[in-house]
Amino acid sequence: MRDVCLTLPTNRECADTITAVGAEAAHAVRRFGVRVHLLVLDSADPAARARHAAAAAALPVVDGLLVHHLDEDAQRAFLRGVIDRSGAPGPDRLLDLMLPDAVSYGACTNRAFLLAAALGCSSVHRRDSDSRYQWLDGRPVFPIEHELATLGLKAADAAAAVTEHNLDPELADKPVALVGASFVGELSVDLGEIRELDPEVYHDVVALWAPTGASERERSDLVAESFIGGGTEPFTADRAVLGRPDIWHIDMCNIALDHEVYERVPLPPATDTIGSDYFLHHLVHDATLPGVTHNRHIVNYYTPERRTGPGFTAYQLRYAKFLLSMLYLHPVYADLEAAGPALLDEQHHVRPEPIADSARRSAATDRAENHRRLAELDRCYRRLGGKYAEFADHLVPRREQLLDRAQSDIEDFALLIDAWGPLVRASKATPADRLPHQPENGNTT
Repeated sequence: MRDVCLTLPTNRECADTITAVGAEAAHAVRRFGVRVHLLVLDSADPAARARHAAAAAALPVVDGLLVHHLDEDAQRAFLRGVIDRSGAPGPDRLLDLMLPDAVSYGACTNRAFLLAAALGCSSVHRRDSDSRYQWLDGRPVFPIEHELATLGLKAADAAAAVTEHNLDPELADKPVALVGASFVGELSVDLGEIRELDPEVYHDVVALWAPTGASERERSDLVAESFIGGGTEPFTADRAVLGRPDIWHIDMCNIALDHEVYERVPLPPATDTIGSDYFLHHLVHDATLPGVTHNRHIVNYYTPERRTGPGFTAYQLRYAKFLLSMLYLHPVYADLEAAGPALLDEQHHVRPEPIADSARRSAATDRAENHRRLAELDRCYRRLGGKYAEFADHLVPRREQLLDRAQSDIEDFALLIDAWGPLVRASKATPADRLPHQPENGNTT
C-alpha cells in the first residue's frame, strides 16, 4: 500500500483545522486506497496543544488513516536520534537548524520531510493552520484529489488525470514532482492594510523583494503578481494543468511534493523569515520537472495577533527578513535557471551539490542592496505613521543584526544541504520502536 504524509505544522490554536484536515485525510484513504499519515507538528502553547490532542483523538477511526500528533519534545527526540545515527558533523548545530527556538517556516516543513521518510511515505502534502477548505454542493473541495491522482507518475501517464496540459515532449518521461494550488481570500502576506492606507507605499514595500537591478516595469509586474494567490473567485469546476508548474500560483498551504525532490534538497531553515519555505518551487520549475497546477484553492484568513502589539511587530520583522533574504536567494535562483535540466541526473533526480555550492557563493554578495532595502522600508513605514512608524523605530537598532542574520541564514542552508542526504538515510533507517507511537485506535497521544 502506498503511504503518504498529510502534514499540518502549527504554532497556534487550530483544533478546527485539525478536524478539517482529518476529513481530507479520510477522503484520501477512501478515494485512492492509500495509507495516510496525518502528521500534526505542534509548537503551540500547552493549552492549545491539549485542544489539538483532543481534536486528533476525536477524529473518526478509519482503516488506513494514522494520526501522529507530536509536540516539540517528541520532535526533538526523533531528530536527535536521526542526527546521531547520520554521523553528520556538528550535531548540535543541525538540531538547532531543524528545531530552532524561533519561528521557521522552512524548518517545520523539513521536520515533516524527515518524519515522512521515517514513516515510509512517498510524498508530503502540506496544509497550514490558518486555512479552510472551499465548499461546493455541500462538500469540501479537497486539494488532495489532484495531488494523489498525479504526483509521482510519469508525466505522460499523468496527462489522463488533468483537464489540460502544455507538456513539452522532453518532459513526458519525467515524474510529476509537484502538485499545488493557491488560496482565495486575503493576501498571503499581511500587507493588505498598507495597500488600503497608501497604494503607493504598498507598491514600494512589495517591490523591495525584486532582484537587484530590476527595471521599474519588472518591479511593477512583481507587485501585481505578489501575494494575491488565486484571487477571490470561488471554486465552481476543476481545472488542472500539467506542465512546468506555475509557481506564482502555488502556495505552501496547498502543495504536495514527491519524495524524490524533498529527500534530496531541504528548505532553507531561516528563522523569522516569511517565504523561506518556497525554495523547492523554484528548484522543481528550473530543473524542468513536471508539475500540476490546479484550482482547488484553500481559503486564507488571518489570526488577529498579526495586526496588533507584539504580534504585529513580530510579523513585520519576518517580512523585513524576507526582503533581506532575497539578496542571497536571487543569485541562487539565477543559478538554478541557468543550470536547468543539468540539475538532474540521468534518473531525473535532483543533484544537491551544485545547489549547496551556489548558496555558499551567494553568501559573499555585497550588502549594499540590503542597506538600501532597510532605508527604503524605513521611509515607507514612517510615511504611513502610527504603528508602522513605531515599527520603523523598533527596526533601527536591529539593522546590523538583521543584516548579519540574513547572511548566516544562507550559509546555514548550504550546511543543511550538505547534511541532508545522511539525515534522510538515517530517518529511513529509524527503528520501528523509535517512530511516533501508533495506538490501536489510530490516534497518537
